[in-house]
Amino acid sequence: MSASRSIGIDRARLEASIHELGAIGATPRGGLTRLALTDDDKRGRDLMVRWMREAGLRVSVDQMGNIFGERAGTAALPPVMIGSHIDSVPTGGKYDGQLGVLCGLETIRALDTHRVRTRHPVTLAIFTNEEGARFQPAMLASGVMAGKIALEDAYNTRDKDGLRLVDELERIGYLGSEPCIPRPLRAYLELHIEQGPFLEEEGLSVGVVDGIVAISWSRLTLHGVQDHAGPTPMRIRRDALVAAAEIVTGVRTIARELGGDLVTTVGNLVVQPNIPNAIPGRVTMSIDMRDPRDATLDVARRCLEAVVKAACEREGIRWELEHYWRVPYTPFAPDVVDAVERAANAAGTRFRHIISGAGHDAQYMAAIGPAGMIFVPSRDGRSHCEEEFTPMDDIEHGAATLFLAVMDLAGRA
Repeated sequence: MSASRSIGIDRARLEASIHELGAIGATPRGGLTRLALTDDDKRGRDLMVRWMREAGLRVSVDQMGNIFGERAGTAALPPVMIGSHIDSVPTGGKYDGQLGVLCGLETIRALDTHRVRTRHPVTLAIFTNEEGARFQPAMLASGVMAGKIALEDAYNTRDKDGLRLVDELERIGYLGSEPCIPRPLRAYLELHIEQGPFLEEEGLSVGVVDGIVAISWSRLTLHGVQDHAGPTPMRIRRDALVAAAEIVTGVRTIARELGGDLVTTVGNLVVQPNIPNAIPGRVTMSIDMRDPRDATLDVARRCLEAVVKAACEREGIRWELEHYWRVPYTPFAPDVVDAVERAANAAGTRFRHIISGAGHDAQYMAAIGPAGMIFVPSRDGRSHCEEEFTPMDDIEHGAATLFLAVMDLAGRA
């Protein structure tokens, strides 16, 4: 019998929940497409609300569609909040986000199974639009809750089809009435897949997360001259895509030359008119840069502007660069990190301390109260793809660590 089974996590129940929720929006290759505020997101939310109510939780929904299910404590104290998100990227995996929600639900179910009373309430949270795949930026609803993003700005965010977030919230029935504002917390704790290779490479089941890297998102628009691909001589062309290609390479070069832990990505490229026989007249592209040090991102941004300027001058085109989202390095609360480490030791799992290279709702929740995270391995370090996978043994160890950390932070009555 594993340490986690003796502690109280019901592996079979957790595994069944993973499969059932993962079937909503499932792709033919075993992945998941469940974009925020789509019909599949509504079905996933409805299932989670049903399970939360069956577990005896008091369920509420706020103005950003964030869902909360509270298990009462024995004292009038701030809750320990656990959770994550259930929206996905297109053709993503079944573990990113929803695993943290389901391990949170299993923690509450296990508390009930073993008749454990806690002094602090324990609240399961499901945040809206964490991925930022449909509405930008990422972590939108937790950002509003933390007071870092204006509610009106979030409501007026539009997807690629021009649909407003607030209208889609209302359409699927999750435009709640509770204010989306900071609320008192004993602690916020989020379990998540690592989305990197380190835990698997070292044969470890749990990562005790010390903090989250700083993140910068930029949007670049290049204005060239659209023209015919045949009669237009090379000497008079002003090709937006040629400049874009140079910039894509330059973005990679910035990370290579600055070195350290800096990572840079061009993940989205929109070419107009995007036909075989026309010189592209306009290109928009995204630039994602991340590093544990805020100062390194400041340097990287300056390097980016120099790369863009040089490429556009060579091609003779205009450009607009907007740095529209920035989240600083987020250290987690020492007492929450210590509680996770104690829990991992008590669960008998092998673990290490680690920094998150991805953004999570915990990044904004740390602005409200003490926060921390628990990582479990990602096979081959892969995520945001259909091949995303975490072995059930590691999930069980992670869930047991979450369960014990919650009891520690919430205090047994």
